[in-house]
Amino acid sequence: MEPPEAAQELAVWAVTPRGAELALSLVKSLPSADLYLSAPLRSREISSIYFDRLSSVLFKVFHRYGGHIFIMSTGIVRHKTEDPAVVVMNETGAHAVSLLSGHLGGANRLAERVAAITGAQPVITTATDLNKVPAVDLIAQREGLFIETPGAIKKIGMALLTGRNIRLHDPFGLIRPHLPAESVTNWECPLENRGEDPNTEPASADAVSEEAPGIFVDDIQVDPPPNVLVLRPRSLTAEMGCNRNTDMSEMKALLLETLNTFGLSHRSLKRIASVDIKRDEPGLAALAAERGLDLVFFDRDTLQKVTAIERPSAMVKKHIGVESVCEAAAILGANDGTLIVPKQKTRNVTVAVARIPYSSSASAPADSSTSAGGRSRS
Repeated sequence: MEPPEAAQELAVWAVTPRGAELALSLVKSLPSADLYLSAPLRSREISSIYFDRLSSVLFKVFHRYGGHIFIMSTGIVRHKTEDPAVVVMNETGAHAVSLLSGHLGGANRLAERVAAITGAQPVITTATDLNKVPAVDLIAQREGLFIETPGAIKKIGMALLTGRNIRLHDPFGLIRPHLPAESVTNWECPLENRGEDPNTEPASADAVSEEAPGIFVDDIQVDPPPNVLVLRPRSLTAEMGCNRNTDMSEMKALLLETLNTFGLSHRSLKRIASVDIKRDEPGLAALAAERGLDLVFFDRDTLQKVTAIERPSAMVKKHIGVESVCEAAAILGANDGTLIVPKQKTRNVTVAVARIPYSSSASAPADSSTSAGGRSRS
């Protein structure tokens, strides 16, 4: 069925199975209305106009109708990770409507809070809440994961609503405990060395997923298709050393080049670590501030206790008094984690990268940082 050329009275839109049932009942009572359903709801038994992307189809046909009825979240066509929460109330205070950014922006919670204060009825339209299925964007937010491909959130939500299987790559165990076991199939990592081989290319879309949908939780680079939700844990620490007054741009260039060379996502970088004598380096402070990273320092006695050093340096030992600053600080900054990128250097800058170990419960990283003079939580 094709969209109409001439103006019609109404268009009724739905994106979930339950919503489609309601939409169909409305259309049966509205003879001049057209029914628009999301493509995964395609059925030979229902005469409908099917769409893959709501926003693109709506843009084309919006003015062809005198009215639209949307049976879905009010903010579904908006950017899910950037919009602020919007709650609307009428002047009588009868309803508090979660209008925009219900999940990540907190509009659903805000509507309920306002309703509790005023006695209004909260109006929540997000499908996952109404159907009592997990909201993967909220799970990611609670676990401190960066949502790299927000456009795939609705793919995962639709899979949970329709009972479709989801392939999950989650070596840190951050998402798995929050999803129904029957909905998840284990998904082996497409890059077995997990970023340790600088000659390994990022996984291609075909290597990542031949089926829809998928959730990929890791710090390695990947080139995902639209059906894969990529979530980045804050699991990496980079040591950075430099000659006195080295410009921040030079430090940043080596850092990003190193992460890219070893197939690691810059979104997973949590902190920068260095020796305490670099505490007043303006370039380090500027880089940490620009990237939104923690900045921690270690004294020489603490660095000397690290024994898992691949490249001890006689020159560093001579000038600073320890066999390693770069790799030792990276390991300490990662809470005694695993060194995955050995020391890389230019004329003025050094960098090494370590991976933070997650707790045995896999619900959060073991997140204590060592600073000069002792241990403290960052």
